[in-house]
Amino acid sequence: MSDVELRERVAALRGEGKSPKQIARILGVAPSVVAPLVRAAAVQAQAAAGEPALVGCWINTGWSRGLTVDPARGWVDAAFESGDAPGDGDGAGGAVEPIVIDARNSLGGLVTVLVARAHRWGSVSVCGYLADVYCLGVKNAMGPDVMTDVELPRFREQYFSSQDGWQEAPLELAADLVLGSVEYARGLGFEPHPDLAAAVGHLGAWAGPSAITFGKDGRPFYISGPYDDPRRVMWTLQSASTDAQPGIVLGGPVG
Repeated sequence: MSDVELRERVAALRGEGKSPKQIARILGVAPSVVAPLVRAAAVQAQAAAGEPALVGCWINTGWSRGLTVDPARGWVDAAFESGDAPGDGDGAGGAVEPIVIDARNSLGGLVTVLVARAHRWGSVSVCGYLADVYCLGVKNAMGPDVMTDVELPRFREQYFSSQDGWQEAPLELAADLVLGSVEYARGLGFEPHPDLAAAVGHLGAWAGPSAITFGKDGRPFYISGPYDDPRRVMWTLQSASTDAQPGIVLGGPVG
């Protein structure tokens, strides 16, 4: 049973009123596997019923680097408001041979998103997302975590500390970046981080398709991270049916 089928079966059985232990027994899996899926199903049900009021939505500046965005949406990247183009001049021409670098830096491709919704008085519910918009889709997600209104600004600064800055963003843009990258990555053979299931509700309803063309300059571009399995990723990319030759940048040796 695939991860998607398992999530669907858990949601269906939970909808029938089955307990997590009953679901685990029916599906023949450990309760520790079922528990996060039950929580995710509850979040998705809450999303279907209507999410609490949006408090704020933020993304990192430079989010559009390497992407093509429908200009009709009017979405602005604060990093390029001065008129600089969001590309980096690499182009999308022929194949890119693997090279070794120490960090992704100006290549872009990692987008950080934070969404806060109203909780009880004086507190907010927060979810965060890290999306590889060039290749792998959602690499990490957190929340919903509850914190006070006073704690939120400090947490936001910490959350975006690895980026060059952050900007306010429409929720529609955040959903397009996060869920659109998931759709793109699935087309290449990659599934999102499992924690996305519990956090996806904060993004609201999203039907797609995205107004963003993913991949670096329109083609898959893999930049290895410290927790990746580069050999597996490269094999998956080579197996994907795509017209565009993928680019590969390795952050270290492939074992």
